[in-house]
Amino acid sequence: MQQNVVEAVTSLVEPVVHARGLELVDVEYIKEGIHWFLRLYIDKEGGADLDDCSEISRAVGDILDEADLIPQAYMLEVSSPGLERPLKKKDDYLRYRGQLVQVFTRENVHGYGEFSGYLEGMEGEEVILEYQGEQIRLPYDLIARAHLLVDF
Repeated sequence: MQQNVVEAVTSLVEPVVHARGLELVDVEYIKEGIHWFLRLYIDKEGGADLDDCSEISRAVGDILDEADLIPQAYMLEVSSPGLERPLKKKDDYLRYRGQLVQVFTRENVHGYGEFSGYLEGMEGEEVILEYQGEQIRLPYDLIARAHLLVDF
C-alpha cells in the first residue's frame, strides 16, 4: 500500500513541482509511531529554500485533498533533500559526476555491499565509481540506495 501511495502522489504532484521550476527528488510515505507522514523532497539549482517549500506545500496540499489518494490522516512535509541528497534517477548519476557518493547494493558486488567513492557517471546500465583508486562498475538494478556525501 505504501508504494502505491508513493507512486500515485508522485505522478500527481510532479507536474505541479516542475511547473514551479523545481525538481521532485523523492516522496516518502511512512508511519512513525501512530502518525503517518507524507514527505516531499524538492530541489533546484542552488538549493530549494523555505519559500519554495511553503509554496509547494500549499499547492500540492489542496491537490492531494481533492484527489483523496490517502485513506488515513497524514502530515504533509515539504523540504530540501539536504547536502547528502539521495540519487534516485539514472539522470542523477550523470548530473553529479565528480561528486563523492555512497552506494548500497541489494547484494554483494565485487565482494561488498557498500561503496563510497567519486561518481564517474553511468554507462549503459552500470554506475561507474572511482573506488579505492580503481574504477568499478555497479549494475544499476542492484543499487538499493545511494546518496551524495559531503566532501570536506
